[in-house]
Amino acid sequence: MTDTDLSEQRYEISHDPSRLDHARIHHWLSTDAYWALGRTREHQDRAIAGSLNFGAYDPESGEQLAYARVVTDHATFAWICDVYVDRSARGLGIGIRLVTTVRDLLAPTGVRRLLLATDDAHGVYAKAGFRPLETPAKWMCLQLG
Repeated sequence: MTDTDLSEQRYEISHDPSRLDHARIHHWLSTDAYWALGRTREHQDRAIAGSLNFGAYDPESGEQLAYARVVTDHATFAWICDVYVDRSARGLGIGIRLVTTVRDLLAPTGVRRLLLATDDAHGVYAKAGFRPLETPAKWMCLQLG
């Protein structure tokens, strides 16, 4: 587990799967995240089960404040997705802290490429070192649904 300096940050970050609030995560994503609107609970639970998951928590109450999911082989590639910060906890730096924690945890594993996609948070992710793809024409996508 990775904990922040709670005196400075007012929250802690963990990748302990037993701490995840599945119902809260599903509610956030299925009702308020443009990329996951309408996602079923069963679909979300399967995504969580197959991923490396991170939560940000209030250190006093233990309430989950944010979530990030990582699809990775723990060796060469990782995709950060489903990053969500509760509306009441935005502006505390939790989003950037989540992605830097993911970056720092995966760096020693040999993962060389860490990707994410965003419509509107480019500036946030740039603070963690993300930048636009240098050669986007090399990447392809197959939309199945």
